[in-house]
Amino acid sequence: MSWRIRQAQAPAAPTAAALSALKITKVKESLYVISGSSPGDAFSGGNTAVFITNVVTLVDTKLPGFGPAILDRIKTVTDKPVTRIINTHAHGDHTGNNGFFGASVEAIIHENADAALQKANNTAQRRTYRDKLGLGSGKDAIDLYHFGRGHTDGDTFVVFSGIRAMHAGDQFPWKALPYIDAGIGGSAVQHPKTLARAVDSIRNVDTVIPGHAPVATWNEFKEYADFTQDFVSYAERAMKMGRSVDEAAAQYTVPAKYKGYVATAAPNLSVRANMQLAYDEMIRK
Repeated sequence: MSWRIRQAQAPAAPTAAALSALKITKVKESLYVISGSSPGDAFSGGNTAVFITNVVTLVDTKLPGFGPAILDRIKTVTDKPVTRIINTHAHGDHTGNNGFFGASVEAIIHENADAALQKANNTAQRRTYRDKLGLGSGKDAIDLYHFGRGHTDGDTFVVFSGIRAMHAGDQFPWKALPYIDAGIGGSAVQHPKTLARAVDSIRNVDTVIPGHAPVATWNEFKEYADFTQDFVSYAERAMKMGRSVDEAAAQYTVPAKYKGYVATAAPNLSVRANMQLAYDEMIRK
């Protein structure tokens, strides 16, 4: 079971510094982001999108304990009620305050992510979908897409099609190698393929909210898909050359064309872990 679902590494309660660090920033007309934090910072969880129509839709709700701070930030930009939550995946740093907003607030998640939460004894009622789900219309439209395995086996791309924006969750977490949770179906090898399907299928988006990083462009999202594919291609070449996982990991460097990228986003997210997963999957093929 994923440590992120169990929240085993989460602090018992948010610190005052972590709560005060939450900022709400306008992304586009009717769309805001309440920033999360990178794993190396005071950890609050993933970026929370706030989409304001006649009501408020949230995408991801951070780690437990941040609910009141999230609501306080929302109230600085609207007095409309939160009536819907969409979770990009099952991890606790993205679902931790769903319950804070009450049972009357609709929660939507991919069916595989829902299954993971049920296994973690989270039996709250959620609406699920399989491949695509459309909500609303016009500028209020939200389209949910699942293109396959990657960070987990239940990741959702949340597209605000009327305003050309998207929340990518931890399929695009930061400009570094991803965290792949194989315990709930994640795949290092399939991740870039899933991203490529998103790039090929989603239209008319120019602004992307990553899982934990600052707001990015569509071209940066496409670049991340290429970055992950280049890593898997490197792993394939290294394995064919007979290099061990340790050798391949030690020799990996971020290609120069990916300016601003680093190999890992935090000490506990190692190159070796990604390499081991890629090797294991390729051996099983």
